[in-house]
Amino acid sequence: MTDAPRPQIRLDKWLWHARFFKTRTLAAKLVAGGHVRVNAAKTDKPARKVGPGDTLTFPQGHDIRVVRIIAPGERRGPAPEAQALYEDLTPIKEMPAKAPRYEGRGRPTKKDRRMFEQSRKGPLE
Repeated sequence: MTDAPRPQIRLDKWLWHARFFKTRTLAAKLVAGGHVRVNAAKTDKPARKVGPGDTLTFPQGHDIRVVRIIAPGERRGPAPEAQALYEDLTPIKEMPAKAPRYEGRGRPTKKDRRMFEQSRKGPLE
C-alpha cells in the first residue's frame, strides 16, 4: 500500500483561489513581503507549496486571518466553492458599541451639542 502524495499548490495561487485577495499579484506581494506564516513559520516565497492540513496566518485589511487549508482547489470559483477550501480559525471579534453621542433620535438639540462639545474639551478647559 503506497501513500498517495499530498496534493499541493503554490501559496499565492491558493490565497487567490480561496478569494482572500482580488488578484494573484496582490497575494504574491503580501507573501514576498514576509507577512504570511505557514504552520507558524514566516515565509517570503510565493511559490512555497501548501496543502491540506497547513495553517496560514496573514493580515487582511485591519484583521489578522488564521485559516487551515482543507483542499488545494482547482480554480478560482464562486464564493461558496472558495469557502469550502479552508476552515476559518480567526477569533470572532465583538461588534463595537454604537456611538454614544448619537442614539438615532434625529438631529441633536443645541443642549445636546453643548454637552457633546463640553465632553470633548474635558473638565480642565
